[in-house]
Amino acid sequence: MATLALARWPRLVATGRPLHVGLGAWAGHNRWSKVKNVKGPRDAARSRLFQRLGLMLRTAAREGGPDPALNAPLANVVEQCRAKNMPKASIEAAIRGAEKAAATTRLLYEARGPGGAALLLEVLTDNPRRCQQDVRLLLARHGGTLAEGARHGFEEKGVVRVGRRDVRGGPISMEEALEAALEAGAQDVLPEEEEEEEEEPTLKFICEPWALRPVRERLEARGLRPLSAAVEYLPRSRVQLPEETRARAERLLRALANCPDVARLYHNVQ
Repeated sequence: MATLALARWPRLVATGRPLHVGLGAWAGHNRWSKVKNVKGPRDAARSRLFQRLGLMLRTAAREGGPDPALNAPLANVVEQCRAKNMPKASIEAAIRGAEKAAATTRLLYEARGPGGAALLLEVLTDNPRRCQQDVRLLLARHGGTLAEGARHGFEEKGVVRVGRRDVRGGPISMEEALEAALEAGAQDVLPEEEEEEEEEPTLKFICEPWALRPVRERLEARGLRPLSAAVEYLPRSRVQLPEETRARAERLLRALANCPDVARLYHNVQ
């Protein structure tokens, strides 16, 4: 949903100079604009993502131990880190630092956004009071509010994300994906709706929360590449918002996604 700001070319003014001279001058300017306006925000978003993943690693390791083989939630987070190309050294450092890290509280906030959109925010924080104040402020700035009852619009499901190519590098068709879902015991398979820039397309295999691990293992045995496996909140139905209201909802979602304490954000906006 997030869009990258693209550098705009200034309007060229006739100077009487040869055309190739003007183009050469503007070419350098455009390269710098792309670095400043595209690469900068992308690197900042990547830094926030790694910070959030590090917090999730420390929390999972603190709650269930540092060995992914004996701690399924930690193993799931490690897979997510690898799928996002988080350096191995950073993953190991976050797990080692779990015992020394401040105690983290896991919370679920229910909220309403513009047009009555339902929102669920999974947060991990070492300061619940500050976190709640930050979330309230972000919601108020963008036409939202904390509101009980939003959770009823979602259901907990196991979600296994896999790449659209198998372990041999061959593409996976939807027909093959549906066949794999039936064999693995999944209830449904869907293409990822909101894919980030420059990341490979993914498929979501949906199952009951208790079936998450066996579905993941069966998909892997079939030659698919699981990128993550976790229990998530999926909307029971989607709401369509008018264009202006949808734009306000998108601004709110971007602001919440940039909040360092928000580990996962769910919504029902079409």
